[in-house]
This record gives sequence, structure tokens and C-alpha cells, in this order.
Amino acid sequence: MATLGVNVDHIATIRQARGGIEPAPAHAAMIAELAGASGITAHLREDRRHIQDRDIYLLKQTISTRLNLEMAPTPEMIKIAVDVLPYMVTLVPENRQERTTEGGLPVREREKELQKAIETFRNNNILVSLFVSPDLNEIKAAKRTGATHIELHTGQYANASSGPAVTEELGKLKDAAMAANKLGLHVNAGHGLNYQNVSPVAEINYMEELNIGHSIISRAALTGLELAVRDMIALI
Repeated sequence: MATLGVNVDHIATIRQARGGIEPAPAHAAMIAELAGASGITAHLREDRRHIQDRDIYLLKQTISTRLNLEMAPTPEMIKIAVDVLPYMVTLVPENRQERTTEGGLPVREREKELQKAIETFRNNNILVSLFVSPDLNEIKAAKRTGATHIELHTGQYANASSGPAVTEELGKLKDAAMAANKLGLHVNAGHGLNYQNVSPVAEINYMEELNIGHSIISRAALTGLELAVRDMIALI
């Protein structure tokens, strides 16, 4: 059965809108854990648009579940990750102009670079996941890099506008999860998942964890964070 990793980036987005100290991602993380989240995810972007360096250190110090640090595979971020020592890093593509991560990491194009970064993480006992599109060639490349996990990009599924398109994209995710499992990779998923579309993804064989942020924080603004997390866990 899939579990829920709660992404707290947009708690930081609210804070950064005023440049103050609240709401604090670490406080939100503790509430999410009390509501049953199996892990906490935070994306430390190069432009620091929401999560700040201090947030990552506080999350590592205060949460009792697992910290998943999303990051671009740059020297600066690698150095921070090795200092923080999160449970896992998820390597993602990053574009300064994008509102949110737009697609999977081009693993085949950056295979040697990723192998070097992953070796550093593994030498420091940090698990590594690669954020990839549900594409067999990218998944095979992810295996070659030495990563132990992948996170399937569910954006195409989430954005599908018709029943047949939804079915097609869900099929791609199912096939990708099966292929990854056969290669010995652990399978997570995320991006664009919400209270309406999450259940079919949670039911995919071999799916271990869903990382969800925006829809939970959006609902939390109206219902409170604990209830929003509990409702998502119930759907999963």
C-alpha cells in the first residue's frame, strides 16, 4: 500500500510572500506527521523562492519520519545535502523561469554526471531517487546511474483532459512502475496529484510513496492541515 510524503514547499511560499518567519515549514511538518504522513519532502531551489537553507536544517532536526530533499544535481546542492544528511535526495530538473517542476530529469543525457553525484550520496548513506517521466529508456538509465529509487512524474496524467487520455496516461504509469520493479528500483510518484485523481495512482502495483504538496496545502488553508493530510491518506 502506498504511503504519503507531504511536501511543505508552499508553507514556505506563504511565508515568503511577507518575508517574515511564519508559517514555518518545520511546524507544518510536525502537524503532517501527527496526521499520519510517512515522510516530509522539501525542494531547496537554487533561487530560494520558497524553502530556505535554514528550513532544511530545521526539518532534519525536528521531524521524526523521513526527510526527502528535492534538489537539482548541482555542486552547491550536493554540498548542502552531504552536510544535512537527509534520508533521501530526489534529483529533479530545475528551470529558473518555471512555476513548478515541468518534467522528468533527462537521465540519459546526464548519466555520467548523475553517476558521480549518486556515488557521493551513497558514500554518505543517503538514498537517491531520480524524478523521471514514465519512459522505459529513462528508467533503464536511472538504474545504470546507481539510484535505488525513482519518482514517476505524474504531471501528464494529472493534466489529462479527457477520459481516454487519463486512461492512457495511467497505463503509462502502470507500465513504468512494473518495469522499474523488474529492474530492482523502488517506485514513488508525484506532481499534480490531488483529492480527485490520487486514488488510481495509489492503486498501481509496486507504488510505495506519493509525494504531494500543493493540493494538500491548498485544502489546509480552508480546513486545517491535520484534516487535509488525514483526508489524503484516506484516499490513498
